[in-house]
Amino acid sequence: MSKMNTEAMKRLEKKRKSKKNEPVGLWSEVVYRLTRNRAAIFGLCVIIILTVFALFPQLFAQYGYDDQDYSRTFIAPCAEYPMGTDNLGRDIFSRVVYGTRISLSVGVLCMVCSLIVGGTLGSIAAVYGGATDNIIMRICDIFMSIPSTLLAISICAALGNGMVNLIIAITIALVPSFSRTVRASMLTVKDQEYIEAARAIGASKTRMILRHMIPNAIGPIIVAATLNVAGSITAAAALSFIGLGVQPPTPEWGCMLSTAKQYITSLDKWYIVAFPGIMIMLTVFALNLFGDGLRDAFDPRSRS
Repeated sequence: MSKMNTEAMKRLEKKRKSKKNEPVGLWSEVVYRLTRNRAAIFGLCVIIILTVFALFPQLFAQYGYDDQDYSRTFIAPCAEYPMGTDNLGRDIFSRVVYGTRISLSVGVLCMVCSLIVGGTLGSIAAVYGGATDNIIMRICDIFMSIPSTLLAISICAALGNGMVNLIIAITIALVPSFSRTVRASMLTVKDQEYIEAARAIGASKTRMILRHMIPNAIGPIIVAATLNVAGSITAAAALSFIGLGVQPPTPEWGCMLSTAKQYITSLDKWYIVAFPGIMIMLTVFALNLFGDGLRDAFDPRSRS
């Protein structure tokens, strides 16, 4: 009997300790749940490494991204050239490292611009409702009826090549989905008690949006933003691959694939195509892992 009491006391003590370690507050719980997700942490580590590459490429790249030497063309991966050299004698590793800055910049800028425009439209639609909501959402429905990649291709073809036009095209393609995401998040908090209290004391709609609604609806928006960075990088690579995005010799990963596509069936020159493609795959994979981890951390239905 005493032995059973001792075991019960141990279980009770363990439960008390676990309760002491439980996080308090929404953001503490999100961080706590995120750190327990190994896949999300792996994705975050990869994102941090890529960000360091993007910020300080000169620390890792031995050569410039467009340094040509025709005496060293088609060198297979070795100690001096970890990813080999291309048909112009350029170091592929250096180009991949510098390309990290281009690809991540395009992805982040497209996400930020689409979040600003789409977030504004979605917030206005959720708060004002009625005819305003109907007009904004029907316009978004029209744009969403067109596949986003096809819409981006059409805009790029109309505006012309270049990084600025590429960002504009992808931003316009992403705005409708962001608008719907922000609107849905806002509607979940629109009728909460603290919003009613703010409305009762005469708070303006702008103040309610910025001070009360957005901070409490930010979770799904952060998740959507993270996942859309991956989508933007993929879209930018696709547009550059078909010649509508970043142009050579800028070392954007999709542009590198486009210039190397003639060697895609060459067994002895596989590295020219493989490494830019691997970088796109790894970056998108890491962003998706981290985005899925954020979704699980913010999802109240998965909380114990």
